[in-house]
Amino acid sequence: MEEIYLDNAATTKPYPEVVEKMKIALTTAYGNPSSLHRMGIEAEKIIKEARKNIASKLDVSDKEIYFTSGGTESNNLAIKGAVKSLKRYGKRLITSSIEHPSVLNVFKKLESEGYDVKYLQVNDEGIVDLEELKKYLNDETILVSIMGVNNETGSIQPLAEIGELVSQYDNLYFHVDGVQTFGKVDISLSKIGIDLYSISAHKINGPKGTGALYIKKGTRIDNLISGSKQESGIRPGTENVPGIAGFGQAVELLPSKEDKKRIYQLKKLLVTRILDEIDDTLLNGPSIHSGAVHIANISFAGVKGEVLIHTLERDNIYLSTGAACSSRQDTPSYVLEAMKVNPEMIEGAIRFSLSTTTTEEEINYTVDKLKDAIKMLRKIMQR
Repeated sequence: MEEIYLDNAATTKPYPEVVEKMKIALTTAYGNPSSLHRMGIEAEKIIKEARKNIASKLDVSDKEIYFTSGGTESNNLAIKGAVKSLKRYGKRLITSSIEHPSVLNVFKKLESEGYDVKYLQVNDEGIVDLEELKKYLNDETILVSIMGVNNETGSIQPLAEIGELVSQYDNLYFHVDGVQTFGKVDISLSKIGIDLYSISAHKINGPKGTGALYIKKGTRIDNLISGSKQESGIRPGTENVPGIAGFGQAVELLPSKEDKKRIYQLKKLLVTRILDEIDDTLLNGPSIHSGAVHIANISFAGVKGEVLIHTLERDNIYLSTGAACSSRQDTPSYVLEAMKVNPEMIEGAIRFSLSTTTTEEEINYTVDKLKDAIKMLRKIMQR
């Protein structure tokens, strides 16, 4: 069996069409998009086309899409930019305890600067408590930031309900880290009270180093970088035209409803076979049908997740223990800790993340090899 890549929540393999589009931008449309000559206009045309594609999928105006260097910059720009613009109205900020580090670390920094940050707790499915959110909301609250889909467990947050609560207050913005949501969960930003929405190209089979931030018309946000007037001055700097070209192409190839149904069926096969055929296993987070279609987090008692992924790598199966951004840290998953998973099961947790290219044959092969690996590792641990 050739390589089986089940780490798509970390990053995805760019589609051939994406690579081809980037190649054109690099070899023939390489002008500076701010230049007035034909070469510049060709590059600018690529940016406009990508912006339009993204806006169409989010059901917003293309004038509300701003390109960045990726999801991390989009999250930083949204949070810091909003807080800077609204600081005269209050100091309370709300987020959840299971956000990506590109969100959590920004809030920790703001907390150290004197802001009153409230971290919402989650239940055993990784869902935030709306009653706790209601309790923290007041006239001093200027920003609520909640991720759409958790990158470790696939938990889907109730964004519409949160948007409804936030909309009852003036001078309060709602930011969503949509990096794992975009293309996986249907969402219309114009119908939900979301003011800021971050996305990244490399999670949807596009290139790394390119992202975007949706800023609803009328939302006041301060820039973080000083420079010229690119991206309306919100994000100055010459645009990454090849990256944006690939991003726009990847958006055109987002999974269809049928693709998502097929990915869900493969996830169901994977989880059902593992839970039925391997003893002492636990599905962390939401049930198979209520989580995101592409992520499943499963614990195996009596083994270490890191050892397990290296064992499976010998069979060309690529997985991760959790978020790629935190995988090199020698600390337990704070997401699973927040969901009150017991320490032994956190140590043996593995994240499986599927894509449009995943096949049934790959899933069955993975489970078969997994059974062998677990049996062998547990035997070693008992010696």
